[in-house]
Amino acid sequence: MFAKQLTVFIENRTGRLAEVLGVLRENNVNILSLSLADTTEFGLLRLIVDNAAAGKEKLTEKGFSSLLSDVSIIKIPHKVGSLQELLKIIDKNGVNIEYMYGLSVKCDDAFIVLKASDGKKVDEILTANGVGTITCEELAQI
Repeated sequence: MFAKQLTVFIENRTGRLAEVLGVLRENNVNILSLSLADTTEFGLLRLIVDNAAAGKEKLTEKGFSSLLSDVSIIKIPHKVGSLQELLKIIDKNGVNIEYMYGLSVKCDDAFIVLKASDGKKVDEILTANGVGTITCEELAQI
């Protein structure tokens, strides 16, 4: 199962992040998780939101460059070694992890957002190993 991640390319300058977040707020798009990576000239803002298509549409209208990607939001036990065990399973099946970041939610489980070189294969691996995934809509309900 996949979730849509909204990625926004922003200039690395004062106030630009606030502008992106303002567009989302003004259009009632709720941020569930985010990751921001920067270089000297630009930032790469990855967001899990409750309505990725609306977020992209509104950001595009305001002149921001963005895209939607399929990612897996993976539920793992919140205990030492769980992430490493999951990554060993994915690695054993020959899939490269392109990036990932954690989510903080109020429940007993931990969640990570993962983008792999072969998302369909990772989804099959997760299903075959009894590892759960959730949608953005389900995450919003937690």
